[in-house]
Amino acid sequence: MVALNRAIAIGELQGAAVALALVEKLDLENYHPFHATRADLLRRLGRTSEAAAAYERAAAMAPTGAEREFRTLGGRASR
Repeated sequence: MVALNRAIAIGELQGAAVALALVEKLDLENYHPFHATRADLLRRLGRTSEAAAAYERAAAMAPTGAEREFRTLGGRASR
């Protein structure tokens, strides 16, 4: 989780591509924020079909209805 937060911070400074490369190295397949982060980075890179699949995966794993709905609508991109 610390590594995921680090990747997010690096992404804000160095860009989505750098952050995605770091995220892709993490073994967090069972952690829904991993998929949500990956989805957001893919969206920022214009890789919309991959982002949609990652948002769906995050939504399927989300523990609450509100989080599932937020992810299904595309996370913060929907705002």
